[in-house]
Amino acid sequence: MNTKNRLLVLTITLIGALSIAGCGKSGEKAAPPEAPKPEAKTTVGTEIDDSTITTKVKSALLANEDVKSFDIKVETRKGEVQLSGFVDNQAQIDRAITVARGVEGVKNVDNKMNLKITTTTIGDKIDDAVITAKVKAALLADESIKSFDIAAVTRDGEVQLSGFVDNQTQIDQATAIARGVEGVKNVINELSIKK
Repeated sequence: MNTKNRLLVLTITLIGALSIAGCGKSGEKAAPPEAPKPEAKTTVGTEIDDSTITTKVKSALLANEDVKSFDIKVETRKGEVQLSGFVDNQAQIDRAITVARGVEGVKNVDNKMNLKITTTTIGDKIDDAVITAKVKAALLADESIKSFDIAAVTRDGEVQLSGFVDNQTQIDQATAIARGVEGVKNVINELSIKK
């Protein structure tokens, strides 16, 4: 899901949530003292903040001549920015991290970027795009994975999965699904568990 669509979905969700919740009042009752505390969930406001941070980081990377930001995926969860993808050299990794840290609202930057090992032909790029599309479709088809939280990028048949998921089971399942896609030579698992 591209950033524009994600922002539209988040905006619609926010409007719906505010109209149902009475502008921020929650109809949920507090758990009794003896009940275990539920895991902290993100709020609509946090989702919007994270989406805004992601957009700002992507813009900052695009504006920086030392970083080819089209090859860098940006995911944000509760202010923690995860950078993933393939870049040409260590200097680009270092610069991308510095640029991301300089964006307002960024609490931490998690580097999941990998170096490109070989040069890629146009044919290889097309093959990699097809593999990426197949991996994304396979992830979407599996109901046990929240695949909208998983980014996939392919380079020379090597698929990198990144983003935030609920648990290790989802990480293992996503990795297994990606490995099962025709044309995938290797899977680099850079997924993180939501905190």
